[in-house]
Amino acid sequence: MNTPTTDELDVQDMRRLAQGHEAALNDLMERHAGKLVHYLVRCLQNDDDAADAAQETFVKVYQHRARFDFDQKFSTWLYAIAANLVKDRYRWRSRHPQVSLDADNDATGNNFRDSLPGSGPLPNELVQVEERAKAVRVAVAALPDELRQPLILAEYEERSHAEIGAILGCSAKAVETRIYRARQQLRAGLSGLLETA
Repeated sequence: MNTPTTDELDVQDMRRLAQGHEAALNDLMERHAGKLVHYLVRCLQNDDDAADAAQETFVKVYQHRARFDFDQKFSTWLYAIAANLVKDRYRWRSRHPQVSLDADNDATGNNFRDSLPGSGPLPNELVQVEERAKAVRVAVAALPDELRQPLILAEYEERSHAEIGAILGCSAKAVETRIYRARQQLRAGLSGLLETA
């Protein structure tokens, strides 16, 4: 007996959901929530916002279950919903600026580095790695939304240009161009960091 693929399971669950079997949403969430949250964290640079957006994405899946097009991949539809929510959040943030989009947890004073065993890299090496990672995160976050989302979907979510185009509502060629432009801007913005690496 053949084991159904993720796409086949998604179609089955969407059919069940459309027929009123609400438990099918749990199966969809179990398969997709983890990767979706990772995508949203990369886009929004905030764990709480990402968790809220993931939950809202699945609420929209449920609300619009009757409109799902069974000729397309569920994951493409899911990420298209999430991408639209990310755009909404960026619009909201532009009207309601925050002090910091990438703040450490000041309440506990602890971070992952504090729990590492002492046999790892030297503290100055950890600081350099952390500074580089932060610089990359800041540079990616500073990209315009039209460049940031395709880059994140390609680099971190490993989506094809065609699928990214379906998610963002543009052609695969436009995706390719946007990713190229995003990389050029990142190279320019991080040139000093890359020279010292």
